[in-house]
Formats: sequence, C-alpha cells, structure tokens
Amino acid sequence: MLPNGRNSVSVLALLLGAITAPNCHAQAAPAPVSGQDAVETVVVTGSTSRRTVLNASVAVTPITDEQIALKAPRSTDEVLEMVPGIFVEATAGPVSNNYSVRGLPGGGQNFVRLIEDGMAPIYTGLNDDEVFQNNIGIERVEALTGGSSGILTPNAAGASINFISRKLNYDQAGGIFRASYASYGDVRGDGWFSGPIKALGDDVAFSISGFYDDTKGTRASRFHYPTWHLKTQLEKSFADGGYVRATYRHWDEHDPYYADQPYAFKNGKISSVPGLDSQFGSIIGPDFGNITVPNSCLANGQCFRNFSISKGIHGVGDLYRLDFQKPLGKEFSLFARARYTQTNWDFNGVFAGSGTGNAGLAPARVYLTNNSNSPIQSLLQQGAAAFPTAVQFGIRRLNTGQVIAASNTAALNALNGNGLLEQTVLNRQLIKMRDFGSDFGVKWETDGAGWTNSLTLGAMYYSTHQDNDQSGTATLINDVVNQSNIYDIVALDGASNVVGTLSNNGLIGYGTWGNGMSYWQQTSTSVYVNNEFAYAEKLHVDFGLRYEHERRTGAGGNSSPLPIPAGVGGLLQVNPNAFNGTYTPFTGAESPLHWTVGVNYVIDPSLSVYGRYEHAYQTQGSNNKPTGITLWETGVTYAGFGMVGTLRLFRTEFNNQSWGGGVVPTNPDLNQGFFADSITNGLNADLTYRPEFDALKAFSVQLQGTYQKSEFSNVRTGVINVGGQNISQQINDFYNGKTPQRTPDVMFAIQPTYDLPGDLGTIYARYKYIGRIFADNGDQVELPAYGVVSVGVNYNISERMTLNVSGDNLTNEIGLTEGNPRQGFTQQIVNGYFYGRGIIGPNVQASLTYKY
Repeated sequence: MLPNGRNSVSVLALLLGAITAPNCHAQAAPAPVSGQDAVETVVVTGSTSRRTVLNASVAVTPITDEQIALKAPRSTDEVLEMVPGIFVEATAGPVSNNYSVRGLPGGGQNFVRLIEDGMAPIYTGLNDDEVFQNNIGIERVEALTGGSSGILTPNAAGASINFISRKLNYDQAGGIFRASYASYGDVRGDGWFSGPIKALGDDVAFSISGFYDDTKGTRASRFHYPTWHLKTQLEKSFADGGYVRATYRHWDEHDPYYADQPYAFKNGKISSVPGLDSQFGSIIGPDFGNITVPNSCLANGQCFRNFSISKGIHGVGDLYRLDFQKPLGKEFSLFARARYTQTNWDFNGVFAGSGTGNAGLAPARVYLTNNSNSPIQSLLQQGAAAFPTAVQFGIRRLNTGQVIAASNTAALNALNGNGLLEQTVLNRQLIKMRDFGSDFGVKWETDGAGWTNSLTLGAMYYSTHQDNDQSGTATLINDVVNQSNIYDIVALDGASNVVGTLSNNGLIGYGTWGNGMSYWQQTSTSVYVNNEFAYAEKLHVDFGLRYEHERRTGAGGNSSPLPIPAGVGGLLQVNPNAFNGTYTPFTGAESPLHWTVGVNYVIDPSLSVYGRYEHAYQTQGSNNKPTGITLWETGVTYAGFGMVGTLRLFRTEFNNQSWGGGVVPTNPDLNQGFFADSITNGLNADLTYRPEFDALKAFSVQLQGTYQKSEFSNVRTGVINVGGQNISQQINDFYNGKTPQRTPDVMFAIQPTYDLPGDLGTIYARYKYIGRIFADNGDQVELPAYGVVSVGVNYNISERMTLNVSGDNLTNEIGLTEGNPRQGFTQQIVNGYFYGRGIIGPNVQASLTYKY
C-alpha cells in the first residue's frame, strides 16, 4: 500500500486519467531523434576538442532533459541509474547514497565524481551529493566512464557525471517553473530564470535558479526536513567566442538518513519483521528527536552533545566560482576556472545493529535474562551488584513509563508482535570544510592536409581544510517497530517495583566513532596534457597524462577512559573511549601518474569502433601506495535500420585496495584487516530501437544493461594465529575468488515508450532488474535479485505547460541494496532475522512544468 492508502491499481488509474485528460492546446513536441542524429550529438565531457558520440574514443553517455523527465528520479543519485555500468544504492535518502561503476565494490563513491559544468564542487572529504543537488537549472547530463575522466577530473578514474547548466538567455528573458509532489509527502518547487542585462550591453546576461523542498522522507516519519538551494550566474560573452562567468551557490539542506533495519528471512524469502514495514517503515520516531549524549568536556568544551534526528543531515554552504575562456588568435585559447566552497555538514544518523550486528537483535526476554545469551550480560551483572534487593530486571518505556518485568514473558513475547529488542548507535558528526580548487591552461588547435590536432596543457591546484567532530556517540536500547520506542533497563524487586536504573534514558554505552576529533589539511597539485588527433575524419587517436602530487597533514584525536559528566544517571560512569584532549599528528604524500590512450575509427557515418587503456589512482592522503585502477575497454557504435547504440567490452583491475577489518570465517570474533585486488570482466549495452515504418514510428524501446563478473585476487592478510597455528594462508584462500560485496553480476533496464498522437506527449513503462549481490565480502549472506516496474506519462497540457506523472515499484517489490556493512565481512542470518537497507514500496510522483 502507498502511504496515503492507494495501492498499485490506484496508481495505474491515476496515470491513465492523466493520459486521457483533455488537451486544448497541444505543445509541438520535438520530433523523435533519429539514430544518425543521436550518434552525431556533440559531447563536451571527456574531450578537449569537438567530438561526437560516433567518433569519441571514450565511453560517454549523453542524457537529455527529456530523458531525465521520463526517468523522474527521486534523488540526484538516481540520475546515475541512466548510465550503463553504474550500480546505484539510492536507499539512504536524498543524500549520502552509494554508487559504483564497472565492477568496483559497492558501499561508497570511490572513483566516481559528480561534477557541475566540468568541475567537482569539492576535492575530497565529503560525498559529492552532499554539496550538489540536481535541479531545474541543469539542462542535461553527460556521463563519462573511464578513459580521460581520471585525467581531467581528480579521483574520477571510474566515472565523471557532468551536470551541465542551462545556457543563459542573451536575447530575451524567460524561464521555467516546476511544482512537484510525491505520495510519501514530498512537496517541492523548482525555478530557473534568465535574461539579458541591457544596461550593461548586449553581451551580458544573468540567471537565477534554485528549489525549495519540504519532505517527511520516503519512510514514514513525524518530522519534516526543509531544504532550499539558490544559484545565480552573471556572464559576459566576447565577440570572439570567449566568455567570463561568475557563479554563486548557497544551500541550506535538511535530509533524513536511513541506515539498515531488521528484515525477516524465512523459507528462502525476505519479508518485513512483524510491526516494522519493510517498504515504508523506519525505526526513527519521536523518541529519537532530541537526545542529550554525555561527551568528553575536552571536545570543544562540550560536556554534553545534542543528537537530533529531527534535524537529520543539516548542511549549510556557499560556493563561489569564476570561469574564463578567451581565444588568442586562430590557434590558441586560454581557459581558467576556480572555485571556493565552504560548508558545515552536521550529520545526525541512527545505525541499528551497528557493532553488535545480529547478535544485538534478540527477544526481550533473552535481553533481560542474566546469562551468556543476553546481549547486555555485562550490564545486568553490574546491575545485580549495584542493586542487591533486585530479583529480576525489566524494561521501562521512556515516553510512557510503562515497565515490563522479565517474569512477564507473555508481555515481552507480544511486544510489537515480534518480541524483539535491538541496540542502536546514535552518530553525530560535524564537519567544517573549506575547499579551494582551480583548473587552468592553454589549448592549441592546428590542422594540416586532412588532419587536425588539439593539444591541451593544464594545471590544477586544490587545497582542502577539514575539522571533524565525531566525539559523542552512544548506544541505546529500542524495540523493533515503525517509529520505535527507547527503553531503560531497570532493576526490579519481588513485587516488580523499580529499585534502580541501569541505563541513562535508554543509553547503555558511550564512545567515539571513526576518528572522533580530527583535523587535516590536504593539497593537490597536478599538471596534465591531453592530445586529440584526427586524420581524414576517420581515425582519432587520443592521449592523456596527469602527474599529481598530493599531500595531507593533520592530527587524529586520542582517547582514553574518562569519567562522564557528573549527575548523569545509569551505572556506566566512565566513557571507555573519550577524547582526552591530545592528538597524534600524521602526514602523508603521494605522487601518482595517471595516463590513458584511446583510438576511434569511423568505418562509415553510421558505424565506428574504439579501444581505450587507462591507468589511474584514487589518492588516499597517506604514505602507502595509492589505490590504482587499470581499465581496458573496446566498443562499437552503430546507427541504422532504426537501431542506435553502443556495445562495450571492459576489464577493470582494481589494485591494492584496503578492505578494512575482515573476520576469520571460522571465528567471527577474530578481526583482521587485509589488502586485495579485484578483477572484473564485463559487457555494457546502451541500445535504442525505433521502427522506421511510419505506422510504428511512435513506438521505441531502450535497453541499458551490464553483465560483469568480479572476483577477489591476491588477498593479503597479516599473520593470524589461532591455537598457535598460522591460518593466514587459509584465510587468503577463502577470500580469493569471492565476489566483492554489493557488486551485482547483472543489471539492466528496458523502457518501451509510445509517443501520443497529436504531439500530446509520451507514455512509458520501465522494468529495472538488479541481480543478486552479497552483503559481505565473504559471500555468506546473499541478497536476492529484484525487479522494479515503473510507468509514467509526459503530457502536454498546453504549448507551455507539461504534466509528468510517474509511478514506481508498482508491484511492491522488496529490493535490498546492502546488508549490515558495520557487522563484518562474513555476515550471517540469526534466528530468521538480519539487517539490510532496501528500496521503498509503491509511490507516485507528479510534477507540473511551465515554461515562459
């Protein structure tokens, strides 16, 4: 069921109603793009000369504004689902999602950058989607996978997703406005307006764009999360084709954040835990709105720190940017762009099952029984010693004061229909970032008898400073239900009267997460060359090289056991991992060399082939060897007989990656980090077919798909001794050949469309399939494949007004994009339950766009 009570049948009825609504003033929709037009589309991303889809020697995917409208993405990251080879885990909410490309492991954003008008909004330190959001001011998107991506954009060897702004209006003022509503309670308004400034001359124009969004989140919540973004541009063009443009962006964003939650696994099928809806439910409720967490007084003088899920992720920031381009005669031109980004990113997130994993998800009666089966046995033992008159323990619900004793097993077993309790970590992280970036150089374009050459020499400089405060985290006890409740653990006498409280308003543990307190300064200086040669308009040979020197200095906070502030209740009076006011300095440097070479040959105006080799790195800010990626690819592009598209074979070699803490399969309590490589061989397809017969030209079908096989190799662990025996080789052998976590073998989306008669618009259906993934690197928990059905319509109400309605996941599919990444490398299902993060259920989004 939808949140408002509609089911998938109602969704279809709503869509059909929109399709059959009367149209008095049909808009003259653009004619369908022919196959030849599609391959001759000029692309600007990944090339420093004029290249098209046909003659480019890189894997570039142009995405038009109309295609994005049909996709109707619910978040910025869902735009990436339109790029073959990219696996998007858009289940965390509007921001902080994960995506990976061409077999690289999921669970992060390594090697993939979201860039705006050719430049990333930050160098590193946050996810790109946390400082940039797609909006109506973006005209189109170009996605570059591999190739020159790692040459022209730092830390983007896997892919660059270029969001390109609308061109400014120099002739007359005009704009676009869009109002949107989603069935889960999202209300949003987007606007873009541009026009000339005649008082400053005919060659000056401006634009202003942005959006306001108010949402409860895709999962049921009593909180509202308002967001607004504003962007202004002022541009002066020169008669010789050059320009100078100033850009300013400001954002004030609140977002919900969804981590993992419990799921049931019975008879080989995943389902909801009774009381907790897998499709729209969340444990986040009013009890999590504002919680006072004891903190080290040495952490910025904050003896207490407020955790506020009602604020969610709160990001405030500004970006200042200047772009310049100027021809110098016929052959030479200068270019330069620089930007300064400042942001404060205040993260408030709840992480159910973090650290404890499935071991912390247990029946309430087990929690309250003082033996080794209880996940809180140590706390119960302390309670028995502190309160000698106690004969049993119980739970006390914070918001009502209701007490349930361990002896009342019937009430405990009936708790929310599942009888479960769990441990949830509260994580608040405040990041203050100041980031400067620049990219400048000269381009030399020359030609001769049948040949042309474009040589670009450039340099980049980035400088980032970040202060991080993650000093006050806490663990609490809550039940497993939609908008869950927090409980104190209490000691009871024989009459079930409370004689003592073991916890502090539900909190049973304190500590730091990640680095706790830290700060660092990072600088990166690069020089690069990119040369693109063409002969007889058929042979195209490209070469790119970038030398980078990156250095990071900073300090990480140290911790030690310290008393918590006086007056705090509960038995835990010492924080075992409190920031103690001292730091350990660190410094690291890397000097990687990135290079790539590609060849494209145009066989005829409708057919070309290309090949590409790339070797690049992800900088880590350490003295260790940087993580490298080697990519081989070859492809063919074709347009004819109604078919247009590209097939690409690729091989990705992911080298020297640290996989954090692994666990020995035979002993989940024994943690050991290891390094490993991964190798992926695969095939990408991006194909569209539109029949050439007049009677069928209104129909088209698009297929985007990936088949890939990714495996660990060269696993390297430290020495592991169990019972005096070194089992390191045994562990290495166990992981070699395994599939890295969250890496699907198969992904595809097929979308048939039909252009309504009389230029009324377009209707479409889409089926997206994600093959099975493993929740862990040990391949012990397999998350099943799933398919999502969507339908929608773009309907032209008038010449200026368009209605878009889309329904997503109409078959109410349960699809999981991750297990519990904080549980370990070899996860498991315990008593029919495990942790995961999944897509939402059936939902509808509608938008009305007006152009003026």
